[in-house]
Amino acid sequence: MPLEVLYAGLLVFLLTSFGSLLAVILKRFPKLGLDISLAFSGGIMLVASFTSLILPSIDNGNIYISMLGIIFGFLIIHLIENYVPHEEHFLKYKISQAYKNKVRNILLIVLAIIIHNIPEGMAVGISMINDVNKGWATAVAIGIQDIPEGLAVSLPLVFLTGRLIIPIIIGVLSGFSEFLFAVIGGYAFSIFHALLPFGLAFAGGAMIYVTVKEVFPEVYKNEESKDYVTLGFLVGMLIMLYLDVSLG
Repeated sequence: MPLEVLYAGLLVFLLTSFGSLLAVILKRFPKLGLDISLAFSGGIMLVASFTSLILPSIDNGNIYISMLGIIFGFLIIHLIENYVPHEEHFLKYKISQAYKNKVRNILLIVLAIIIHNIPEGMAVGISMINDVNKGWATAVAIGIQDIPEGLAVSLPLVFLTGRLIIPIIIGVLSGFSEFLFAVIGGYAFSIFHALLPFGLAFAGGAMIYVTVKEVFPEVYKNEESKDYVTLGFLVGMLIMLYLDVSLG
């Protein structure tokens, strides 16, 4: 596994952590700002899914392998969403309802973070194995969108817990999980290089699934802000396209 995978993983880890630390500084951030930031992230993820993952998968393999990889990417994230233990597993103890509600919200956020970071981390690691330049374009773009994403992770937890340390730790751990999946993806497909076209499409499909099912419905809940959200999405798309062309 090339060292670039480690460096790229560290980049997204540090930028996510930086975004989480911003929660300490800002403490208050308008819901509209978070929605625009997440839409921006969605634009980057959607374009990166194609330019850095699915299209290279087709170039290195064939359309059938790529389609199979996309299907498996959708399927695995769907299964994780539905079968990872949810908050009921942790709330069977006799504690107050108010505390249960607080814990439930925190657990749902943390689980969503983990699910969200699996495809992002793998995308960085696998694209780096395929092409270092495109890998850096993906890492830089995902790293940029990880700043508002880290903020979006930690800021709600500040309000839920009334503390700063726990949200920051969770935000930093979310960045570490992304680093971990980048290393796992890079290591696995540096060994099983013949499966790289499948791995690229798998990571791309997983990112599309998360973007379409998790990001877009969340940011378009508020009808009044949909124009601003769409603008944020457009900016994210254009930045990813620019980075792919200039660095790839």
